[in-house]
Amino acid sequence: MFQIEEELKKLPKSPGVYLMHDAADTILYVGKAVNLHNRVRSYFRPNIGRGPQIDQMVRLIDHFEYIVTDSELEALVLENNLIKEYSPKYNTLLKDDKTYPYIKVTMGEAYPRVLFSREMKKDKSRYFGPYTSAASVKDTIELINKLYRLRTCRKKFPRDFGVERPCLNYHIGRCMAPCQGNLSEEAYGRQLERALDFLNGNYQSILKELEEKMTEASENMEFEEAIGWRELMQSVRSVAQKQKITDTDGEDKDIIALAKDENDAVVQVFFVRGGKLIGREHFYMTQLSDNTKAGILQSFVKQFYAGTPFIPRELMLQEEIEEWKIIETWLSGRKGSRVRIRVPKIGAREKLVELAAQNAALVLSQDRERIRREEGRTIGAVKEIGALLGLEHLSRMEAFDISNISGFANVGSMVVFEKGKAKRSDYRKFKIRSVSGPNDYACMKEVLERRFLHGMEERTARKEKELDQDLGSFTRFPDLLLMDGGKGQVNIALEVLQELGLTIPVCGMVKDDSHRTRGLYYNNEEIPIDHSSEGFKLITRIQDEAHRFAVTYHRSLRSKSQVKSVLDEIPGVGTARRKALMRHFGSLEEIRNADVDTLKQIPELDRRCAAEIYNFFHEKN
Repeated sequence: MFQIEEELKKLPKSPGVYLMHDAADTILYVGKAVNLHNRVRSYFRPNIGRGPQIDQMVRLIDHFEYIVTDSELEALVLENNLIKEYSPKYNTLLKDDKTYPYIKVTMGEAYPRVLFSREMKKDKSRYFGPYTSAASVKDTIELINKLYRLRTCRKKFPRDFGVERPCLNYHIGRCMAPCQGNLSEEAYGRQLERALDFLNGNYQSILKELEEKMTEASENMEFEEAIGWRELMQSVRSVAQKQKITDTDGEDKDIIALAKDENDAVVQVFFVRGGKLIGREHFYMTQLSDNTKAGILQSFVKQFYAGTPFIPRELMLQEEIEEWKIIETWLSGRKGSRVRIRVPKIGAREKLVELAAQNAALVLSQDRERIRREEGRTIGAVKEIGALLGLEHLSRMEAFDISNISGFANVGSMVVFEKGKAKRSDYRKFKIRSVSGPNDYACMKEVLERRFLHGMEERTARKEKELDQDLGSFTRFPDLLLMDGGKGQVNIALEVLQELGLTIPVCGMVKDDSHRTRGLYYNNEEIPIDHSSEGFKLITRIQDEAHRFAVTYHRSLRSKSQVKSVLDEIPGVGTARRKALMRHFGSLEEIRNADVDTLKQIPELDRRCAAEIYNFFHEKN
């Protein structure tokens, strides 16, 4: 298990972002820290007035993870990206429509302007940012306009040349007044280039100019003006900080780096989507032999992108790989457009790769035990169950459950776990056809018969077509069947398997009087299981998942049946008109409140049918 006290000791004293998870691995909270060691530890100290909401969140924390950054600024931007991506429950105060500000230069118009913007559109403008301080951005825009005398008005040129006299900004020396038609675009453009040069990070000349103005004002005893220049210098320094966490090109890219020791390696991937770092994942590499970092990276790229459904436009790697050209060609073919592999050497991109490498090193040195514990929760738990039941090569387990209310809308569920992890693509639900009353055994018999008959048909079809791949999720039979119950449910499953000529181990998940799993029923005996073991926890997860999946399906069917049963009582309302009514009104209540003229507006209804619907609901009342 994740030992919080032990993991707290391993926290680095670095800036970064931390993610709090509950027992179901749901992200509860995303936060940033100047010092991860101090900040994360503070949650687990005695209550010091954090408030009831944070206290509730702390009680739910099962484990945490973190991403180190180079500065608090980077942590803040990453925190915002992750909150928008995962919408954690306890980040409520940050869940609004506010986004980080950009500086927008309207290159698509004559005499461009420098503006404040909360979004980055696909237009002809150039965008700089995002930044973390709206006040600093506004101060910087004011500074740029003040220094380079750029226009701030919304006039359209050349349409509005000479329409009005110059505004106040011209008279106080803050605008060159292109509105008068006396200033060429070339002359204006030279000033604009100086502003763009500053926004691109070449701000030393600006700071020098501001310092000179501050010194001159101070020498002239104009202290108030000197303070103004000093404050603008502080704003420039704030905005000019490099932000490696977000690229302004808006591209999709993966940043890949690794750390290795003699026996193991961890590959860290940062996922940048739309220019924003939205998440990361690490992968534990084994069987390294004498592989170099470049060799490990190459193996990872080929294996990972052979199975992932999304391929970004660019891969940024820590080191150059030998087969980069052919891999580029292969990835481009898979994506359907050009994919580039780059190894940044300088600048912000190189720093981002370096940041990924730092996080990989942290995972390797501090999280190795957690990675192995995760394997214990999955593969290790499966091995425990296999050893308990005397089964070798146990991998795929299928569990079944029945849900109904007094025999109404009987449904069955099938959930699949492979190597200890849920395989949701293979989940299946069954609407019971042959049982109308509350008979769980009969329902289970139908579900199992349909599941395995379907699988046998798929296997026959595959054999006839001489195919190697499965035709569907039913083709693969489980290594173990898990029944939600004891002897009765197990015997039903064994009966079905015997009738179909199949030999598959069947195990019951026996519950106590409080409806909690207490043990396993296998080979006509109840086998106790250690409640603190990973095997028991996996059995409980499978059982809960089968029940959840069945109940969810039953609720959806029950809701649809209630709608259908009411509308189908109305003379003249069949399937097509029922769908038209629900599509137009959205609910029974809206249909009930509609008058004849409103109902008649639906193309599928004539006046007579509209009257029948109206009378039906009003007679009922």
